[in-house]
Amino acid sequence: MGSSLDSLRTVADYQFGAGAGAALFDGDITVQRTSSGRPQQILADDERILSYGVDGRFTLGAAGGRRLQAALDAPAYRVVVGDDSEPFVREEKNVFAKFVREVDPAVRPGDEVLVEHYDGDLLAVGRAELSADAMLDFETGMAVKVRDGIEA
Repeated sequence: MGSSLDSLRTVADYQFGAGAGAALFDGDITVQRTSSGRPQQILADDERILSYGVDGRFTLGAAGGRRLQAALDAPAYRVVVGDDSEPFVREEKNVFAKFVREVDPAVRPGDEVLVEHYDGDLLAVGRAELSADAMLDFETGMAVKVRDGIEA
């Protein structure tokens, strides 16, 4: 895989949908590389937008979550929770299935997701642990492994 910004934009479009690459790699982007030259961390204004995993997929940072939320129409890659979960999710506590109100029907286990309050505030970013159907059907179990909480 090439390491140019265009190649990274293409990966982001593939992973998150059309327009994601342009949103995530907008502005003054810094790409930190491993000793072998592979892209590892993507930063803007000293904030982590994304990490590029050895599996060829991105993991979102809080700054990347904000960019992706602005670029993608709801419900794309969103898991929606209510007031009962908000303070915990902001503190990087995981989201449990019984608190999920809505979810993008296309979400699969392992997908990077945005955790939103039902009023649209971005609370956190993380990795889906369940499919969309399971998040809505289950009364127990972790729905999203939260990576970065976002302060109010």
